[in-house]
Amino acid sequence: MKIHNNHPYHLVDYSPWPLTGSIGAMTITSGTIMWLHKNEMYLFYLGLLISLLTMYQWWRDIVRESTFQGKHTIKVTEGLKLGMILFIISEVFFFISFFWGFFHSSLAPTIELGMIWPPKGIKPFNPMEIPLLNTMILLCSGITVTWAHHSLMNNKHKQTSQAMKLTVMLGAYFTMLQIYEYMQASFCISDSIYGSSFFMATGFHGMHVIIGTIFLLTCLLRHMNFHFSKTHHFGFEAAAWYWHFVDVIWLFLYISIYWWGS
Repeated sequence: MKIHNNHPYHLVDYSPWPLTGSIGAMTITSGTIMWLHKNEMYLFYLGLLISLLTMYQWWRDIVRESTFQGKHTIKVTEGLKLGMILFIISEVFFFISFFWGFFHSSLAPTIELGMIWPPKGIKPFNPMEIPLLNTMILLCSGITVTWAHHSLMNNKHKQTSQAMKLTVMLGAYFTMLQIYEYMQASFCISDSIYGSSFFMATGFHGMHVIIGTIFLLTCLLRHMNFHFSKTHHFGFEAAAWYWHFVDVIWLFLYISIYWWGS
């Protein structure tokens, strides 16, 4: 029996995925503690598996609702856009807390730090090497994701695919270089406030790059399956907004922590 609604809103169906997602997050957290304290990773991998399965099935349901069932009306899309904007604003304040801590310690180093910045014994990264390369990679990825958006709005399917693939590749390349940089670091997260500030800020940014890359990869797969049109592609728009946010945060990280802070 077909049900006709007399309103433009989407009343979400009952779903098990918020519960399984919470279980996955709790298992990952518990597994991380076991990994750090007992060097056992099986619980961490279990949590990762639960989270990945939840992500796949939850996204599958949302794609079905938006693309095939027509539940993402104009009114619903407006609400989703506002929600994404508020989410990005919350993420901005999340990173502001890291910058606040960094500048609080670097502008007036305490006597415990030797009243110098960086603290004695810390050898910071050369901002003209991998950090500069990563900056260029993210700036280029901002160009390619904008190219993809404009191609999508002009019904250029092949160009959109090419631009999305380039963006995903650049995001993966950035992550590989950051992992290599961490492996070459002469200090760790427990080396004074410098190590803590550096790895917390760049580490969380790296996590956001990985999330954004997965976001864009999902959009690429959806685009290849013809889920988007020139008028109905908010899933990709949200990914593009998120990616530009990641780019801007990196510019602040590069200028403050890598260049000025070194």
